[in-house]
Amino acid sequence: MNKGSVQLTGDRGTGGTRVEQVMAAIHQRIDRRVLTPGAKLPSVRAMADAMRLSKSTIVDAYDRLAAEGVIRSRPGSGFYVAAPLAPLTLAEIGPRLDSAVDPLWVLRQSLATRSGTLMPGCGWLPEGWMPEGAIRKALRGLARGEDKGALVEYGSPMGAEPLRRLIARRMAEQGVDAGPDQILLADSGTHAVDLVCRFLIEPGDAVLVDDPCYFNFHALLRAHRAKVVGVPYTTTGPDIAAFAQALIEHRPRLYITNSALHNPTGATLSAATAHRVLKLAEAHDLIIVEDDIFADFEETPAPRLAAFDGLDRVIRIGSFSKTLSASVRCGHIAARADWIAGLTDLRIATGMASSPLSAELLLSVLTDGSYRRHMDGLRARLAEARARTARRLKAIGIIPWIEPAAGMLLWCRLPDGIDAADVARRALADDVVLAPGNVFSLGRSAAGYLRFNVAQMADERVFRVLETAMAGQSRPGHVEPDVAHS
Repeated sequence: MNKGSVQLTGDRGTGGTRVEQVMAAIHQRIDRRVLTPGAKLPSVRAMADAMRLSKSTIVDAYDRLAAEGVIRSRPGSGFYVAAPLAPLTLAEIGPRLDSAVDPLWVLRQSLATRSGTLMPGCGWLPEGWMPEGAIRKALRGLARGEDKGALVEYGSPMGAEPLRRLIARRMAEQGVDAGPDQILLADSGTHAVDLVCRFLIEPGDAVLVDDPCYFNFHALLRAHRAKVVGVPYTTTGPDIAAFAQALIEHRPRLYITNSALHNPTGATLSAATAHRVLKLAEAHDLIIVEDDIFADFEETPAPRLAAFDGLDRVIRIGSFSKTLSASVRCGHIAARADWIAGLTDLRIATGMASSPLSAELLLSVLTDGSYRRHMDGLRARLAEARARTARRLKAIGIIPWIEPAAGMLLWCRLPDGIDAADVARRALADDVVLAPGNVFSLGRSAAGYLRFNVAQMADERVFRVLETAMAGQSRPGHVEPDVAHS
């Protein structure tokens, strides 16, 4: 064996194709520093013998690794490790306990989890709750179809018209009247909000948000250099007196909110509050962005600002990431036709067009009956999980702020004197990701709250870790202010 050459043993990975198993074996040895830059790989024949595979399989694996830049070929000499070693990171060693508990804290931890990590603080459903079979069926249909444009071509500027027509019909069921020319497809709900902010606000503009609200609103608006102003949220919507005062004091350009199944509280906007918000918006020339990505979780549609307003000064955002697939990136914007025209040009300038592949796949699942059946079962499953989770949390002294009518979220008060951020850090050390209240609160008034995803609470270890984390962090005599007003 030449100097620097490394012999690989005959073990194979347990998953993937044979080619992927060979690639995984080499990647693993590079990651473990068994193979270092410049080390020579076994010949194709030797590798085939060692792994009991055909030479053609090894050739395919080596070709793909070379295309990735992991190895390189030296004519007449063989294959050598080319990739520089990736530096060891805290993500490889353990959870990011040093990370600041800021608006992106929950997403950082949830999107970079290790195997075995529990995520009761994340905002999406477990893999096993998603309609994987329906998605696979739709993918097979697309692969067999005669029209291959969705597989290789750019989409139209506004997005696939059949899907926009279907979204318009679905919105009508929720009381929102919009034609296909008032709908623009986006890559996700977050992408849709980002496009609207690019279109409507300038650096320094004031934007109202609920307090608490979805934490990514804070981060996104700061990225646009907006002045973010929080308004206390109640069980029926924003505190109207505080809302009116904020309009006078800050003269905001936008108000971004969830009307139905508010994130993080699970509350629902009342019709009376909706009417008062719209009257104030009209009087102060305020535009409202209604993020409605949880709409399909509802049994009965709740009041919608977009329905009362007729999409005059309300922009409605939707997505299927929470109910169908986070991998099928397809959100949408519903707004006045003249705004959609401007947003479409902005969409082209910043990202060309939406994915026709995602649109065709989504259209297939929505129209073959599988999505309706999936959602019927999902609503029932979530109702059971909400009731079960609320009982278990109450038993350890964690009290839901309200009991939502639908959805996956519970906004809960910890026992007096317990700080949610400290509890979340302690839980993270035990591979449990929680969502501490102040990541949602612009005014930092939710230190005693956690948001729970009931679909991610089936493992009893969540409750054991919670109890242990609270027991180790109690601060006798300290009482946090309440976060919302009823």
